[in-house]
Amino acid sequence: MTASRNILVTGGAGYVGSVLVPRFLAAGHTVTVLDLYLYGHDVLDAVAGHPRLIQIKGDIRHSAVVEKAVAGCDTVIHLACISNDPSFELDPTLGKSINYDAFRPLVRAAKAAGVERFVYASSSSVYGIKDEPEVTEDLPLDPLTDYSKFKAMCETVLHEERAPGFATLVIRPATVCGYSPRQRLDVIVNILTNHAVVNQKIKVFGGQQLRPNIHIDDMARAYEMAVSLPVEKVDGKVFNAGYDNATVMDLAETVRDIVSTDNKLGREIDLEVVPTDDNRSYKVSSRKIAEEWGFVADKTIADAVRDLLDAFKDGRLRDTMDDAAYYNIRTMQSLGLH
Repeated sequence: MTASRNILVTGGAGYVGSVLVPRFLAAGHTVTVLDLYLYGHDVLDAVAGHPRLIQIKGDIRHSAVVEKAVAGCDTVIHLACISNDPSFELDPTLGKSINYDAFRPLVRAAKAAGVERFVYASSSSVYGIKDEPEVTEDLPLDPLTDYSKFKAMCETVLHEERAPGFATLVIRPATVCGYSPRQRLDVIVNILTNHAVVNQKIKVFGGQQLRPNIHIDDMARAYEMAVSLPVEKVDGKVFNAGYDNATVMDLAETVRDIVSTDNKLGREIDLEVVPTDDNRSYKVSSRKIAEEWGFVADKTIADAVRDLLDAFKDGRLRDTMDDAAYYNIRTMQSLGLH
């Protein structure tokens, strides 16, 4: 039985956070969520009355809010950010203020509050495009966008702030997929599934680009391990976390086959290939986290598609083309966040 911890999850009402927080509570931990709740206050409804859950609506750029949130916590999982390139590029000044400028003050506030373990959700995009057949954690970083550049810079900050009694960990996730109470439909597997279900058609841009993905349940499990493992397995470490490196075409064909088989209309999903200028291709290795932690993702891309399909069928996902809450950039545009 893992010792119970007092965990702050920044962005705990986000796509990954709304899956992770209930798991932490079920494991016996006390959880504080700090979030702006841009995508609704209902995403944590399943655990809203839990006696070990504290929810704080606030901005990580505000020092008083951060100090309140970290008080009494021994662990921080930092998920909060303006997520993905298009959302960041909508307002680069806003993105930098949240993703980078607020980071060192958050880390220092955590240290001052006696936090013992700080886990940072970086991104596999920090590598840029590599020629190596496998992208491992020891390769130099070459971020191609401001979003990934600031992710990499935050990693450097965290390494600088590491100190005895303040263990730091960087996880570089692959693209997360699957169902969440705060559903995103602007990441590749989820995009393809949405179009297959709603439009009976998938449009594939290019097709041969490799995209690393990981099921959201496995991503949450990796963060659970980050909290529970002995400190020497965590401190100062950097790990990729992914399941598989599949081509965009492989992903599209997986979605097509699953949705077609389930399709009550009894027809195949159309698959259209169109040219693209975006030939970014990533092959990320998750061997290190398997060797050092024993963590191996055990849910497949097909599992993620089936989970999404179930959510469409039982009504958890509705109005998925038009509701801005499923799309980070549309929500930001509608709210005028600054």
